[in-house]
Amino acid sequence: MTRVLVFSTLYPNAAQPNHGIFVENRLRHTLALGGIEAEVIAPVPFFPFTHPAFGRYATFARAPRAEQRHGVQVWHPRYFVAPKVGVNVTPNFLYRAGLSVARRLIREGRRFDVIDAHYFYPDGVAAVRLGRALQLPVVITGRGTDLTLLPSLPGPRAQIQDAAAEASALITVCEDLGTRLVELGADPGRTIVLRNGVDLELFRPHPDRQAVRDRLGLTGFTLISVGALIPRKGHDLVISALSDCPDCTLLIAGGGPQRSQLEALARQLGVADRVRFLGEAPHHQLSDYYSAADVMVLASEREGWANVLLEALACGTPVIASDVNGTSEVIQGPEAGLLLPERSSRAIVEAIARLRGDMPSREVARRYAEQFDWFRIASANRALLAAVAKAGYGERHSPHLLEAARAELTMGANSD
Repeated sequence: MTRVLVFSTLYPNAAQPNHGIFVENRLRHTLALGGIEAEVIAPVPFFPFTHPAFGRYATFARAPRAEQRHGVQVWHPRYFVAPKVGVNVTPNFLYRAGLSVARRLIREGRRFDVIDAHYFYPDGVAAVRLGRALQLPVVITGRGTDLTLLPSLPGPRAQIQDAAAEASALITVCEDLGTRLVELGADPGRTIVLRNGVDLELFRPHPDRQAVRDRLGLTGFTLISVGALIPRKGHDLVISALSDCPDCTLLIAGGGPQRSQLEALARQLGVADRVRFLGEAPHHQLSDYYSAADVMVLASEREGWANVLLEALACGTPVIASDVNGTSEVIQGPEAGLLLPERSSRAIVEAIARLRGDMPSREVARRYAEQFDWFRIASANRALLAAVAKAGYGERHSPHLLEAARAELTMGANSD
């Protein structure tokens, strides 16, 4: 039995049920295969007040100190965050928060064989220090901005490079991020791509799509844009596209600081009556929204591996997306949808018209998504964690650690 200590700030909690859910999903599917036990240390930024007036900071305060999620014990110690000026020292605060909990668990009789860290900075950097203190090997997964944006900052870049050099194995969720990691100096022999899968049971076409549309009051061609209401997600570009798509309605699922600005933009463009803000919908409700929509549009400036694209496709909804990072690895054919030639509202309008002229059926879109189930990825993840755990801290740079994981990916591909 391999005993895994998962370490990441990207993990759901009772106050933020959708936060980092892709990390939880990979762990859940890996645990379902057997041979793995896990506990999670998912630190949360310290904030003293829970009143809603404090916005997302109050949400941090409402997170429990400990909870069970899907049978897994999760700990949420607090760590100090100094906005903007503290970017270079955050890994130290994160490390101290994690070390306190980990040492207590070990004193109580828990034993861990490997640390499974997610997000390179500050999480992966802190995890490597944790591994050093506990004499445990570390696996780090890079997931997006940690490899597309943060390496542009000199302090984080150097710390990411050091963590990559010391970790036993490195995972990225798409080839683009893997290339970026190797360009930072990571050993390609210790780097593997394990993309995110999609839960094909949770995300599936609704058996009565018209009933869902009736319940939501949808009558015309419907677009959906899913993601946090922040500038890099590009919701403003999709809203702007509505000006030239007069028969289209737009659903926006997500919460964040840009909501009032996006609402104002919709009013300014005269399309407010065709834009519906759904808020931060629970993950299980998204399936209905995807099923009700005709097309999913993702206009992000950056994405590691955009889970929402596969979720929409699994519900039978084709997608339009900006061609960034790992998105072209998701949309590889017309049965999935279209990649935008440029990131603009004009390109979105043209793509909508083009897709409407040759729409893949919902059955075809669903079949496309089925190749991205979790089994192969979870099997490779389990094999990698077991190999790293068996090698131990002293042999963490063995050139053979990824062989079993790569074999699982190859066997899965050959069985398709």
